[in-house]
Amino acid sequence: MKIKFIIIFFSIVWIGIIVRVFFLAVQSNVYYENLSYRNTIKNEQIAPVRGTIADRNNKPVAINKLGFKIQLAPHLRSKKNIDIFNKEIDTIVSLLPKLDREEILKNYIKTDSFYNHNYIDIVHFIPYEDILSVYTVLSLRENIKIIPAPKRYYPYNNIAAHIIGYVSRANKKDIDKDSLLELIGYTGKTGIEKYYNSYLQGLPGKRMIKVNANNQEIEELMYESADENRKLTLSLDIELQEYISKIFEKRVGAAIVMNVDGSILAAGSFPNYDLNIFVSGMSYNMYDKLSSSLDHPFTNKLINGLYPPGSTIKPTLGLLYITTDLTENWQVNCESHLPLGKRIYRCWKRQGHGTTDITKAIRESCDDYFYKGSLVLGNEKMSQGLIRYGLSQKTGIDLPNEFIGIVPSREWKKRKYNRNWNIGETVNTSIGQGDFLVTPMQMAQQTALIATSKLPTPHLVKLIGAEPYVANLKSVFNAKELKKLPIIRKAMYEVCNHPKGTATGYIHSKVKIAGKTGTAQVVAIKQDIAKRALEHEMAYYTRSHAWFTSYGPYKNPQYVVLVMVEHGGHGGQAAGGIVSKIYDKLLELDYIKK
Repeated sequence: MKIKFIIIFFSIVWIGIIVRVFFLAVQSNVYYENLSYRNTIKNEQIAPVRGTIADRNNKPVAINKLGFKIQLAPHLRSKKNIDIFNKEIDTIVSLLPKLDREEILKNYIKTDSFYNHNYIDIVHFIPYEDILSVYTVLSLRENIKIIPAPKRYYPYNNIAAHIIGYVSRANKKDIDKDSLLELIGYTGKTGIEKYYNSYLQGLPGKRMIKVNANNQEIEELMYESADENRKLTLSLDIELQEYISKIFEKRVGAAIVMNVDGSILAAGSFPNYDLNIFVSGMSYNMYDKLSSSLDHPFTNKLINGLYPPGSTIKPTLGLLYITTDLTENWQVNCESHLPLGKRIYRCWKRQGHGTTDITKAIRESCDDYFYKGSLVLGNEKMSQGLIRYGLSQKTGIDLPNEFIGIVPSREWKKRKYNRNWNIGETVNTSIGQGDFLVTPMQMAQQTALIATSKLPTPHLVKLIGAEPYVANLKSVFNAKELKKLPIIRKAMYEVCNHPKGTATGYIHSKVKIAGKTGTAQVVAIKQDIAKRALEHEMAYYTRSHAWFTSYGPYKNPQYVVLVMVEHGGHGGQAAGGIVSKIYDKLLELDYIKK
């Protein structure tokens, strides 16, 4: 019986051993093959080189500067390797004395861990000319790698800064949204660089290599190039952009030159800043100085600056008047003020304009005409019409984080403040004041709408690679508005050419243009003040914003030119000279033919 038991016991053990051997040798073969493969074959991603950006004449405005980064092998801070670590750091700093030893150590410690087996970036960028003389010495050291690492460079420094935007090091939030940024390291933060970031950064390449147990490369098995160097061609003319920046010097505000199809030739937000300081980082003192400036250089005033439109809204609103409840023959007797409840709403002209129709009201910017017209239409028709024309919504420009502005209405006020509307707010809205807010880009779009009867989508890109940007023109006018539009155009022509036009004395361009001035108050005038102080007598930050929006040539509209000067006072006086110079420059550059 004992012998039988022993035989059965050994049989079971041997069967178990045989089954286990079969499992390990046959059934688990695929598993261990894959494990072995992972231990010997390593897949690497190759970072793509960021695409360049050029202006319409192929002048580069964002390029990559040739350089290198230095990497150090991981796990060198252990007790066993610490002497090697210190020696490698000493070697690098002695050969490249401009480098900061503490910064190098910080970069290494931040990434070094037991789980990391990749070489660590300790110096993110060194210019080609600085490393050339020591490249051979460093590259021969076993623990050091010298890797090509292009760096973004903006050759025009501060020109078109808010349009082009900049790249800087990707943070954790950026990487969480796009894991590729962990490889690339940099991402677009503002402007075109951000809006078209996915296109510009390209796609990574792939590399398969065989490594030994010490993670040393033995053989390259596969190489697939990155999809990179994707070019973006802008509609901007950098020469025109430089010219506008020069004539806008020491002023604060915005300027836009836009083809009536929406393509932008130049657009500046002032003051601006040097884009290159963001690529490598700036000092805290410099950042504090720029960020605390009352002129807000970091704000893109083109799409993020919200201002009362003032009288520049009168052509658009005037068209709404004469095609809704009024006609072009409707007149008012402007006596310079309109009593309404406990308030008096003044016209800018102290002696009044007398008998005024739509043409005179736009030409001479009569506030009283628009006050009284708004009381006939009412706020609901005004706000609905202006929104239909494209206000209180994004223009659609290819820039990130565009603001929509405000066309105030009963519904808007109730929703935002839970308060009732009053008739005085209707009157204020009629002259572009009160809670009415627009961006300069919106007003340029509105001017193009008047000039051509089509609402364009402003855009900055001309070519994405070889593919042209397709302009989008929207029809928003009804048949009656199209019929009455020439009346508004004629009035805008008289603004710049009639003896009594508000801009006539300030326009000296060789191009015949149509336009509208605007003076947008930033502080309210107290009711007990009978005589308002002149703009130049007021403290700077209490002066009105000066607007001038225009299109030309008048008979064949091709371009919109808009200038807004913060705290500039009267629109024609502050901006008329700048607008004239821009049109003459368009002639000089052959954009407009005589």
